[in-house]
Amino acid sequence: MKKKVKKPGWIAEFKEFAIKGNALSMAVGVIIGGGFSTITKSLTDDIIMPIVSMFLGGVNFSQWYITLPQLFGPKLDEAGNPIANTLNFGTFLSAVINFLILALVVFWIVKILNKLMDMGKKHHEEEAAPAAPPEPSNEEKLLTEIRDLLKNK
Repeated sequence: MKKKVKKPGWIAEFKEFAIKGNALSMAVGVIIGGGFSTITKSLTDDIIMPIVSMFLGGVNFSQWYITLPQLFGPKLDEAGNPIANTLNFGTFLSAVINFLILALVVFWIVKILNKLMDMGKKHHEEEAAPAAPPEPSNEEKLLTEIRDLLKNK
C-alpha cells in the first residue's frame, strides 16, 4: 500500500513563492519603478515641457484640446452651467513625451548595468581561470631531449 504524501497547502506555496528572490526582486522593481515614474513625470512637466513651450511661443500642451459637440444635450455642473466635452490631446502628447523620456532613461540604465555585469563576469573569469603551468627552462628542455634520445637508443 502506498503512503499518501501530503501536499503543501496554499499558504506554504505562497510563502515559497513570496520568499523566492524573483518575487521579491519583482516587487522591489515595481515599487522603485512607481517612484521613478513620478520623478520622470515631474521632469517632463516641470522642466522639459516649459523649455519646449518657450521655443513654441509659450504654448502649454495641457491647454491643447478640441471641444466636441454635445449630441444628447449638454452636461451640467452643480450650478447648472454647461460642461464642455473636450478631447484633450495636449495632455496625451505630454504623457507620450513622458513615456519616451522614461523609456530612454530605463534603456540607458539597463545598458549601463549590462555593461557593468559583463565587466564583472570578465573579471571573475580572469580570476577563476587557472594559471598555465610555467614553461620549462632551457636546461630542462635540453635534459628532456637527452633523456628521450637515451630511451630511443
